[in-house]
Amino acid sequence: MTTPEKKAVVLFSGGLDSTTCLAVAREEGFAPCALSFAYGQRHEVELQAAKRVAAAMNVAAHLVLPLPLGAIGGSALTADIAVPKDRDVAAMEAEIPVTYVPARNTIFLSMALGWAEVLGAQDIYIGVNALDYSGYPDCRPQFVAAFEAMANLAVKEAVEGHLRISIHTPLLHLTKADIVRLGTRLGVDYGLTHSCYDPDPSGLACGRCDSCLLRKKGFAEAGIPDPTRYTPA
Repeated sequence: MTTPEKKAVVLFSGGLDSTTCLAVAREEGFAPCALSFAYGQRHEVELQAAKRVAAAMNVAAHLVLPLPLGAIGGSALTADIAVPKDRDVAAMEAEIPVTYVPARNTIFLSMALGWAEVLGAQDIYIGVNALDYSGYPDCRPQFVAAFEAMANLAVKEAVEGHLRISIHTPLLHLTKADIVRLGTRLGVDYGLTHSCYDPDPSGLACGRCDSCLLRKKGFAEAGIPDPTRYTPA
């Protein structure tokens, strides 16, 4: 008799990191339930990629929730604020950029926590990274550890001792090149994913925002061809 796979909620944008994270969850024996958000981001390309990748990877479930963070604003991803372009890594690391969305991962993880409890799942995956990233405070190990501790004080199933919530961050200490190599080994089709903060109207990546530059760096350092479709220079 085959033992049913355990479910895990995977926060999922359809980008390079979250897609790799989903593949890791599957390799580790879970049936991934992907959770995406229409949070008022400046383009629909991200959600289109999430739906495309989820279908290609045959996830157990893919839930897309409306979340009006655009009403709060305060970020170049949710408001009429220019996305920084052509910055080197030193500039990216110098300060928290305007592409930071206030409290985004706190809110995302809270929604994942609620869905996990309903599913009877105790595992949540998030593709945060603390090496090749844009300096967001809610991608740090301290934040993840604090949220996990809070989660186990917050939900009925954990308080009653029926499950213990675990927040998995398999990419936390990997470089972008490491992530690309890992996903490639797991069979990820990165041509289906999308990372750009500021794509053109047809969905082509700009090639110049922090996310595009880190993605290019990852493929170059991994020695793996980048399948991304960029806007012509």
